[in-house]
Amino acid sequence: MKFNFVFLGQSILRYEVPLDIYNTINYIYENKYSELPLANKQLVGKIKKENSLFYDGKDQTKMQTHNLLPANVLVWFTDCYRHYLDWNKIKKYSIHLNSIWINEMKEHEYNPIHIHQGELFSGLSSVMILKLPENYGIEYSSSNMPQNGKLQILGSASGQFAKIDYEPETKIRDFYIFPYDMRHTVYPFNGQGLRRTLAANCDVDYNPIQNRGIS
Repeated sequence: MKFNFVFLGQSILRYEVPLDIYNTINYIYENKYSELPLANKQLVGKIKKENSLFYDGKDQTKMQTHNLLPANVLVWFTDCYRHYLDWNKIKKYSIHLNSIWINEMKEHEYNPIHIHQGELFSGLSSVMILKLPENYGIEYSSSNMPQNGKLQILGSASGQFAKIDYEPETKIRDFYIFPYDMRHTVYPFNGQGLRRTLAANCDVDYNPIQNRGIS
């Protein structure tokens, strides 16, 4: 059967993190942890260990400008965001990498439903998978539909036949990019192990009126 595919709405793109980028980020986190500023005060996560790797926004009481990442890592992030925008046919935009931080969750910790923003309300959120527990523990009910430790991204579409949420089977070195205003959450898990992820925000300055209807 021949057919064409038309998608109207927001998209989530998944990338595979190059091994050198993945190793560099984990190395910095594990070996320079004492140098990483705490990020808890500006985040909604119910997570004890939330630490910043990069911030290039306005200095404030909660966070000041800093960078613990090498140039090649920052270039890789920027290239991914540009690819997302180009793939989605966004024209005449400028981007600014705003912030990068790591969440390390232990059992019972979680991230409630939330959205992101940087200096602008328009931009791209992202999640990178750095470490996962061997298992997520006992599912207290409906074990055939596991939820423990899941990342869930919620779309804003509400029409018939619309797919309104996405729960990927995450694996190490996954990197997901999606718009700031897509709500998302991470459910808690039970048992031993760590769930280490990176989150990053990239402001996108563009004219949404001029970008309507681009094919």
